[in-house]
Amino acid sequence: ILIGHSLGGTAVLAAAGDIPEVRAVATINAPADAAHVLRAFGKQLEDIETRGEAEVVLAGRSFRIRKDFIDDVRGQALHNRIAALNRALLILHAPLDSIVGIENATSIFKAARHPKSFVALDGADHLLTRRADAEYAGMVIASWASRYLDSPHTRDHEVTPPANGVLVRETGTGGYQQEVISGRHHLLADEPADVGGGDSGPSPYDLLSAALGACTSMTLRMYATRKGLQLGRISVEVSHGKVHAQDCKECEGREGRIDRFERRIMIEGGVPAELEAKIVEIANKCPVHRTLEASSVIVTQLNAS
Repeated sequence: ILIGHSLGGTAVLAAAGDIPEVRAVATINAPADAAHVLRAFGKQLEDIETRGEAEVVLAGRSFRIRKDFIDDVRGQALHNRIAALNRALLILHAPLDSIVGIENATSIFKAARHPKSFVALDGADHLLTRRADAEYAGMVIASWASRYLDSPHTRDHEVTPPANGVLVRETGTGGYQQEVISGRHHLLADEPADVGGGDSGPSPYDLLSAALGACTSMTLRMYATRKGLQLGRISVEVSHGKVHAQDCKECEGREGRIDRFERRIMIEGGVPAELEAKIVEIANKCPVHRTLEASSVIVTQLNAS
């Protein structure tokens, strides 16, 4: 995938057709015509023509521009290259961009053939100087590009997850990011940034808490359906921490540091007072709850091939 910002977007549009490996192109606040940038050079354009090079300030940043660059820009027939791109195209543009107007995005979109997509970077400036704007653009591009790019793992060695379990494997991105595959479902797991992770997905304990919360909500819904109870929408908050058994009133008979999950069940519209104890009783019967409370056996095998 080629990604270009501003004139870099124009450059990737011009280059993509000559690179066989390119599957998709994304542009951010790109001019529709390479010559568009020359208008921003102002009087420096004449200096470049006569002296061969000059310093040009664009959007507050200084660039040294040479005459051969100017000649190359003037020689580009970008409209024809866009029409013949034959690659997936994503156009991101800030409607209020004061450097490269939104009409440039319109021109690129009209010239391109499908598959093509447009996303407005509402409220952003030309350089995406706000962190939130840059992160949003990055997330959109990543999600869109996943449709056209295989992960290194699926290209190198397709692995089928076990029929009755999940497969977890490193992605090679960051220090700890993992791909979790369960049947046809894919998600990421990671560690928080403060322990060296990329915070690109839930942590292992977050996933464990999610399993408890999901199981609790599902168990309560099954019970309500079977009993004909009109329960409102069920939500479950779960938090996890490690505490000393002596500081935990629910941990009688335990010693040392233990894992403590705190679960808060919310039901829209509330429940009759006479049902409250039963709701807690049924929640405590959810299979994941029972698994966490009981002692489990984990059998590990090493396959180093």
